[in-house]
Amino acid sequence: MSEQTTTTAAEPGRGPGAEAEPLTGPTDGPAPQTPQSPGAAAAAAAPDTPAPEAAPMAPKDRPRLFAALRWTAAVAVFALAGAGVAYGITLPERTRIPGLSTADDGRWTFPALSQPGLPAGAPLAQGPDNQDETHYAQLTGLLLPAPEGAEADDVVKADKDGSVSADVFLEEYTPDVREKLKQSLEWDGLRQITGRGWTMPDGTRTHVYLLRFHASGFVKAFKGCDTNARLNGVSALELDDVWTGVKTTQSAIVPLRFPGSGMAGKSEVSVYQEVKPVLGDERTKVGCLQAGDVLGMVVQTRKGEVAPVPFHQTVILQSQLLS
Repeated sequence: MSEQTTTTAAEPGRGPGAEAEPLTGPTDGPAPQTPQSPGAAAAAAAPDTPAPEAAPMAPKDRPRLFAALRWTAAVAVFALAGAGVAYGITLPERTRIPGLSTADDGRWTFPALSQPGLPAGAPLAQGPDNQDETHYAQLTGLLLPAPEGAEADDVVKADKDGSVSADVFLEEYTPDVREKLKQSLEWDGLRQITGRGWTMPDGTRTHVYLLRFHASGFVKAFKGCDTNARLNGVSALELDDVWTGVKTTQSAIVPLRFPGSGMAGKSEVSVYQEVKPVLGDERTKVGCLQAGDVLGMVVQTRKGEVAPVPFHQTVILQSQLLS
């Protein structure tokens, strides 16, 4: 048996102290060479080409990966920032964005509206189990609040509980019809009246009344809120041409929907204006709302002309509170 010795062959390019893999073979023969295939040669020529199978990452490739991740994160941040700016522009109202403001249409700013709570077990006025659409909520809670900038009108005097007497309400009518209307209210099942009045800086006076009856049939029997109503200082009433025109060109203004209630309002809304020539220098518009057992009445007066936008806004908001 011939003796064999184990030697260590140095790889080209390594220094004297570099480690090398042990090769086993005769001492007098050259180190065996492993043949390379054409694919292996191509892989050696392109060291950055990933191998078909996952392999541990070389230390020299890690800086490139970290740089790519930093650029990706930067692009994502800029994309989110751009989306945030666009989202911020679509959220505010147009009147709050410089360069996108719209002309003021004269509408008033009302407090946030919310319907009052109901007694335990009481159904909603528009609920499926309330065929007569009876309002069980407190009547003063259904009354529209005054808008911002308004001053209280002492003409509509309410008691401590918010109720208004029939005599105060009937001051809206000419003296010659008040007694007859008072008897009608007593005979037609009136339960309670509540009201509120205010005056805006432009001189517009608004009186809002809610009349609760024993049933919805009594509301329809009351003849104090239609074209035949004899209002104090008003020559005669006719249908509001602006309101009628909007209802004709659009699908309808009513039925209305109260925000968040999820139910369509069933208020019957009729809007009237004073027939020209008017008596004096003021003009009057009236909104009549029938919602179940409650009659709502909005009377608005202003010197010269009653602006249609705030008047219709007041009528619609009061109708929504009753729905």
